[in-house]
Order: sequence, then structure tokens, then C-alpha cells
Amino acid sequence: MKSNLWRIPALFFLAAAVTNLLGHTSLAPSSISELVKPALLPLLALTTLAAAGTPNIKGLKTILLAQLFGCTGDILLIPDGFLPFVFGMLAFLLGHVCYISVFGGRSLKKLGIGIWVIAVVIMVAAVAGLILAIGIKGAMLAPMAVYGMALMMLIFSTLMGVIRFGDKAWWILLCGALLFTFSDALIATNSFGVLPFEGKRFVIMLTYILAQSLLAAGFLRLKK
Repeated sequence: MKSNLWRIPALFFLAAAVTNLLGHTSLAPSSISELVKPALLPLLALTTLAAAGTPNIKGLKTILLAQLFGCTGDILLIPDGFLPFVFGMLAFLLGHVCYISVFGGRSLKKLGIGIWVIAVVIMVAAVAGLILAIGIKGAMLAPMAVYGMALMMLIFSTLMGVIRFGDKAWWILLCGALLFTFSDALIATNSFGVLPFEGKRFVIMLTYILAQSLLAAGFLRLKK
């Protein structure tokens, strides 16, 4: 019975996720998405903790901390404006650092210098390409470059897990990292006023919710 307790917060998380997404459509008022958004990551954290079965699993506290930073970022990004965007991205950056420390602690261990050199070159090129495509300039250039490198490191740490270990858990984590990067790239394009298309906020939240869910699910599968 205890092993199924995670389903209770998971159902609430699913309900909150669906409600939030409906708020980005014509089927429900937009205010409802902002109402339930702060509850998404706390409910996911409760689900993660319940599914783990014990708080003593290595890395669990760091994953929960990453989800707490995600919740903080969600709240900060609700209002529009420069400062909410900056502090929201800072909260997500700290969350990425937590994820990288857990996943990279295993997948990046004892990598050769040659692999690191190639990886850094590819990551820098990818970040530069994104910055140019989005059109980020001025004071936000350096902070967004740092944030982009954190996303690339998250992808790299999960990709190396796939290459080195091949477990299904690492594939799940890699999908989560890629979706997180896609969602954040859309946030940047939305914030800097490029690439407008109908339903962008719906796609941002859908990919974000899936990303956070996959990172939690991949971690739990990895530990089991």
C-alpha cells in the first residue's frame, strides 16, 4: 500500500498541470493558469518524495531542492517585467546546477580531457547560435550565455549517461533536459519579442511540465 502513496500527489499534480494548460487556451480564463502554477513543482516534489519511499536516497534532497528553485522561478515569472525575468532565470539556473550535480556526478566522472574539449566547443557554439537566433544583446548577453551553458551542461551530463550506461533512465533524463532547453528557448524568444506564434505560452508550459516530470521520473528510475 505504501508503495502506491505517490499516486495521490501525482493525481493532484496532473490536475494542476491540466488546469494550467487549459488556462493557456480558449477553454478557460487565463487567470486560472497563474492561480495553479505555483502549486505545480511542490506537488511534483511531493510525488517524487513519496515515490522514492525514503528521504535517504542519495541525491534526492538535491533533486527536491532543484524542484524548489523551479517553484520559485515559476512564481517570479508570473508577472511581466525585466526584474521578474532576471530573478526567475536565476532561480532556474540554480535548479539546473542541482540537476547537473546529481546526474553529472555519475555520468561525467573520469571523462578524458579530449572529450571535455570537444564538448565545451560544441556547447559554446550551440549557445552562441541560440543567442544569435534569438537576438539577445546588451546587458542580458552575458547572463543568458551563462544560463545557456547551464542548459548545455544539463544536456551533456544526461547524454553522457546514455552513451556510457545506456539505461532507459538516462534516455528519460536526456528527453527531460532537451525539453527544458526547448521550453526555455521559447521563453527567451517570447521575452525578447521574436518568433511570435499563436499558442506559444501553451507550448512553453507543456514542454516545461513534461521536462520537470521526466527529470524526476528518470532520477527515480535511475535510483531503483
